[in-house]
Amino acid sequence: MSTEPEPATEDTAHAVDTGPETPGTAEPAGAASEARPDEPAGDGGEAAAQVSEVEAELAAQRIERERIERRKAEKQGPIDAGGKLSGSAADLLAAVRAVESGEKPAATVFGAPEPARRPAPEPVRPPRPAPPEHSAEPAGPAGAAPETVQSVRRVLAEGGAPEGLATQTAALLGEGAQDALREDPWLLLRVAGVRPEQADGFARALLGAECGPDDERRGRAVTVWLLEQAALAGHTALELPRLTATLAQRGVPDPDAAVQSTLAEGEALAFQDALEETGARREGEQDEEGEEGEERPVRVLIGLERYALAEESLADGLARLVNSAPKQDGSAADWEQAAASAQGSAAELIRAVAGHGLVLHTGGEASLAEPAALLRTAHALGLRAWAAAPGPLGRDRFAALLGAAPAEPPSSGPKAPAAVTVTGLLTGAEGPGRDADGALDLDLLVVVDAPQLDVEAGALLAESLPDGARLVLAGDPAVLWSVGPGRVFADLLAARVCPQIASRRPDPGPLGELVSGIGIGELGQVEAPGKEVVIVPVRDAGEAVHRTVQLVADSVPRAIGVPAEETQVITPGHGGAAGTRVLNAALKERLNPGPGRFGGFDPGDRVVHTPAPGRVLPGRVVTADAEGLHLSCAGETVIVPRDRVEGSVRHGWALTAHQALGGRWPAAVVVLPGDAVQALSRPWIYTAFGRAARHLSVVHGVEQALPRAVAEIPAKPRTTRLPRLLAPQTPTTD
Repeated sequence: MSTEPEPATEDTAHAVDTGPETPGTAEPAGAASEARPDEPAGDGGEAAAQVSEVEAELAAQRIERERIERRKAEKQGPIDAGGKLSGSAADLLAAVRAVESGEKPAATVFGAPEPARRPAPEPVRPPRPAPPEHSAEPAGPAGAAPETVQSVRRVLAEGGAPEGLATQTAALLGEGAQDALREDPWLLLRVAGVRPEQADGFARALLGAECGPDDERRGRAVTVWLLEQAALAGHTALELPRLTATLAQRGVPDPDAAVQSTLAEGEALAFQDALEETGARREGEQDEEGEEGEERPVRVLIGLERYALAEESLADGLARLVNSAPKQDGSAADWEQAAASAQGSAAELIRAVAGHGLVLHTGGEASLAEPAALLRTAHALGLRAWAAAPGPLGRDRFAALLGAAPAEPPSSGPKAPAAVTVTGLLTGAEGPGRDADGALDLDLLVVVDAPQLDVEAGALLAESLPDGARLVLAGDPAVLWSVGPGRVFADLLAARVCPQIASRRPDPGPLGELVSGIGIGELGQVEAPGKEVVIVPVRDAGEAVHRTVQLVADSVPRAIGVPAEETQVITPGHGGAAGTRVLNAALKERLNPGPGRFGGFDPGDRVVHTPAPGRVLPGRVVTADAEGLHLSCAGETVIVPRDRVEGSVRHGWALTAHQALGGRWPAAVVVLPGDAVQALSRPWIYTAFGRAARHLSVVHGVEQALPRAVAEIPAKPRTTRLPRLLAPQTPTTD
């Protein structure tokens, strides 16, 4: 590595702590004081002639969730395990079983009389949607009637809440929203970005002396809110002790009763998973007790139905692939001949796919050549082979490796393997479309950047594959996990239910050496004779911003030959004195100055559009008119309505590492200001540094926190159920 010192600049006097990034979210629109609504924004797309991508995605999700619910209803009988539980866990399970059987839980379950409960309303299931029709309406909750919005606005004003929440609240609660809010003011906590203390203030204003911390409605609302926050952090469920402890921290006097009430109202589900015991202990128990050994201990989990059913559906779909023989396309001799003509781990991948319905492939950037070789082989053997990536950055990167443009809408089939996005594949906007049974019309699907798959996207993919299809999940296990809940790729690697092919193809050059070392916890010195890696030390956030702009606009183009438009800045968070907001403002002033005539944007601005949480579309501003902000994203025109610009579009010269996932640029400038130390981890550094293809500049202001994060701070654990759901359905491979 080399060091490129430059004259120091003035300190900035307004340092702000940088919190952990909220991946894939856009600038928050108006909400209650600290609220950060993440309301999905409409894609806009092609005016009235094209269906909204997000609307189509939601329609596809509704179809699949109905299928999940039907399959869930077929499963009969209560859970048998847990007989040896004691205390709150046993009491909770007794209450759950009573609810499942249609009985009312005993009033003494938690040792105190249960407060009066309103009857649980029957769940409203959306009708099975017909195939999406062309529409220009934005995706998201159906728009509420104007009179409903106005009524909700009056209730919000009466309770001291921002009236700007009226539209979102009315859409969320539906007809009669104003009456529902008066009856249960804590329903406001369901609105994205609203926090418990804000909902408490709203409730006090409406209920007066009737409002108290022990209100059953508050306990349910805070329980659901905590589960939603856990999902944002990647968990598909929470262990009961952790949930009750957090409820107590949030001022809920009786956390166990709050959880029981939430389960009784059907707003969450309870599960129990058997815990693994050491072999020595199991043998000891058998020696002492013979055939009547104690029942294995279990852990009790609480989760939202949405993610619980998705994870169960994902496990069922993957088990179907593992346990069924793949369709015999091409003879065994043809597959073996193709494998013999390949080299190294590419040959192993081809052989594994020939005989298995599910295969995992791991490796760095260079290893993507092996899934590409597999796709070409499968296509030559007559298989309908497709590649998919979670986002357009990954799709375009892999399409370039295949030597093909991203696939067009459904047709009779590509002349060569093609790449699509997962969303486009599921909605039919890209790829082969679906057959008469509703399954994807393909024989082999290779998903690259698989660590970005969350449980919902994974479930939709697994449920959509036809019988006999082959699925290959390929990715680098060292990068950041998915924005959404779950850790599908990591869980499958740990479960060992299918062949796993580890690429032996190393990433080349000084950058490959640096990033590979980070992946195993070592931040070493690398020789960079061509200035592939440059360290730029800074003393404070103000200097970090100055040096970043200098690198992008001058130093990298002059010394490396990479223009500013091909250089990506990456920083740990949106906030702070050197977060994406501050950096983008400084970069805009230098690279594309303008008055920001439309919501702070001008033609030529580099932007990222977030049509839904976790989905990032990089692009540029083309123009703006009464219809909205016109963007060019991945070669397509996207029109963002005026009222959605602030919440779904932000400048894109600087991104967070999560936003940059799936992409690689000729040059990357990674900014590490001193106030970002808490956000650093080995996966974050690995991901950020790995976005550079030719040159990496590190604006370094964290001193020894950088090597310490690489060596000592792994990925934060996530609570998921996928491995335990797969275990009874699939054999374990060696």
